[in-house]
Amino acid sequence: MNSKNENRRKFLRDSVQSAAGLMMVPLMSQATDLSPKKTASTETTQPLPAPRIKFAVIGMNHGHIYGQVNAVQRGGGELVSYYAKESELMADFKKRFPEAKAAASEKEILDDKSIQLVLSSGIPADRAPLGIRVMKSGKDYMSDKPGITSLPQLAEVRKVQKATKQIYSIMYSERLENKATVKAGELVQAGAIGKVIQTIGLGPHRMNPKSRPEWFFELDQYGGIITDIGSHQFDQFLFFTGSTEAHVVASEVGNVAHPEYPGLQDFGDVMVRGNGGMGYVRVDWFTPDGLKSWGDGRLTILGTEGFIEIRKNVDISGAPGGNHLFLVDQKETKTIDTSDVDLPYGRQLVDDVINRTETAMTQAHCFLTMELALKAQAQAERIKLS
Repeated sequence: MNSKNENRRKFLRDSVQSAAGLMMVPLMSQATDLSPKKTASTETTQPLPAPRIKFAVIGMNHGHIYGQVNAVQRGGGELVSYYAKESELMADFKKRFPEAKAAASEKEILDDKSIQLVLSSGIPADRAPLGIRVMKSGKDYMSDKPGITSLPQLAEVRKVQKATKQIYSIMYSERLENKATVKAGELVQAGAIGKVIQTIGLGPHRMNPKSRPEWFFELDQYGGIITDIGSHQFDQFLFFTGSTEAHVVASEVGNVAHPEYPGLQDFGDVMVRGNGGMGYVRVDWFTPDGLKSWGDGRLTILGTEGFIEIRKNVDISGAPGGNHLFLVDQKETKTIDTSDVDLPYGRQLVDDVINRTETAMTQAHCFLTMELALKAQAQAERIKLS
């Protein structure tokens, strides 16, 4: 096996094991031994529901695809086939899902009239073009984030989605597949902290450069740090502030410590303002090896009557594990147990495929999230530290 293929294989294993994109997969010695039904955010002993739709996978360059499949299976989807151009990724996927058929080509899946939904975690720059082909074939689409990497891609996706009426969903897993964040949504909607004023989303990550494939360091392939990691934070900002309109106030990006990778952006931050509140975003690739997680992801939601803080992956001075939720109101400070929280996204998406509704995520929200990330990326001031 050549070094390029070996890097791909190592990246897939490491991204599944460490959940570098917020899937909360528990650390185990061999990522390929992980059951797709048992991640820290989705762990359950309940049997999968009876299949309600058939779905397929095209493109699996990031380990997030396993969390995507898990979510749809929990929602009543039956995985029937899969395809990737890379033979080693096909082989790894087959080990996890031997019940599904390995397709000979993308076309085989797109021509299969029984398949209603296609999932992808291909190279980020390839996700929107694939989604366009999927929608034109009469199928719905669910992409890993970022589901779109340029403003021209966004314009074309919007055009085709409007014409075909197919679903184009992006799985912003930091909110949709995190029990503490789902619970925070319930608390905010119930008025637990009054009216939301601001969100602060922090998305630090560990880079592990030796495990990364070549495209990880190519700006035109991953879209930039704000487009990529930051899309999670814009999704949360819009959701928790209830904003339906927003604009970027200021943004900056830079490669401040990794000159050996000229295409890499290792730091970015953004100020954003919407018609429901304000937001601040910071993302980076500086998580040190001493942390027992791939990153100390946090979300703070400030309200007029209190605030919520979520420590998604680790509480560095407290309880073990992830999904830590703290609420402070006018009466007390408390920690809220989120272990039994339901994760509805997969089920709602399957409902939407069947009923032609928008209960999992509206198209307007899906696209505005990426629009903000792409505009913040495009207008970002370049940082150069001495």
